[in-house]
Amino acid sequence: MIKKIQAYLKKEQIDSAFLTSTENVTYTTGFRSDPHERWLAVYVPAEGEAILICPGMEVEDAGAAGWSGPIIGYSDTENPLQLLKENVQSFNSLAIEKNHLTVERLELLHEVFGDFKTYPAENFMNELRVIKSDDELKLLKKAAELADFAIETACSELTEGKTELDVLSKIEYELKKKGITEMSFSTMVLTGENASSPHGTPGDTTIKKGDLVLFDLGVVYKGYCSDITRTVAFGEISNKQQEIYETVLKAELTALEMVKPGVKASQLDKAARKVIEDAGYGDYFPHRLGHGLGLNVHEFPSITSESDFVLEEGMTFTIEPGIYVPKVAGVRIEDDVLVTKDGYETLTKFPKTLQTIKV
Repeated sequence: MIKKIQAYLKKEQIDSAFLTSTENVTYTTGFRSDPHERWLAVYVPAEGEAILICPGMEVEDAGAAGWSGPIIGYSDTENPLQLLKENVQSFNSLAIEKNHLTVERLELLHEVFGDFKTYPAENFMNELRVIKSDDELKLLKKAAELADFAIETACSELTEGKTELDVLSKIEYELKKKGITEMSFSTMVLTGENASSPHGTPGDTTIKKGDLVLFDLGVVYKGYCSDITRTVAFGEISNKQQEIYETVLKAELTALEMVKPGVKASQLDKAARKVIEDAGYGDYFPHRLGHGLGLNVHEFPSITSESDFVLEEGMTFTIEPGIYVPKVAGVRIEDDVLVTKDGYETLTKFPKTLQTIKV
């Protein structure tokens, strides 16, 4: 990866790159860490060795993760930028993650290194990361497998009178028993009217007969994320709820069947959205169809009706149409999708046909 970054820098005539997001540090070095307020970065010159900058107490961990290049480990009383300056030549141009590096930290870079011109690094890094390697796909598939397990656990825990938080805590407890210590995002268990909020917050609402219950969750497995949503029926549901569910399912399947190399991402969103609009629920589908998936749970590309990028083999993203009718129902169905040579593979396998939990 370092060589690809250096080739890009030479092509664009940029002296160096300074990558600071946890995900891009992981991608380039294999070392994953949450530095909290401390500096974590990779300095990549157009020529020469890349340098990892991390807290001194994590130097050994970085080596164990497979990074064999130079490391600047610093104490809490040292300035890591000053240490970097002592180890590199001056530069006149620097590619940075403008969507990550704060103004304050950019000013600190200027204080140490003087005047230099900045260029965006995020677009190139997005392009580099969008096609997943075989090793990455193995990790994504395992993360998806664990997400399926979590949904199975959730369904088995549904009993009348339990709260959303009761079910949520059981999901995460069972995942911890399998070695998962981090979720991709805050787990959602939303029942009844609560599910009509696309990003609702689980609470003490109890599961009741006739509810649709929405689960949205994902796990982080060795740095790679999964993201799945399933909506299930707790007992018999109304005809209206059934209609909404079947509409969302049709929308998702319509988009899935279009996935193959050469297709514009915008076509997926438009096709799924048309299914929902034709059923009279267009105003109740307020978000994009999906998003890229990898080291970030939400990463490039964003799948909207205006997305102009073309699908390629090896891309991974979500497809997640939804309908949210206040005081009636909220339904979302989401899968993690891999673009294959001839079509697609859903990495998440839990059934999408409506699952009815017996009361």
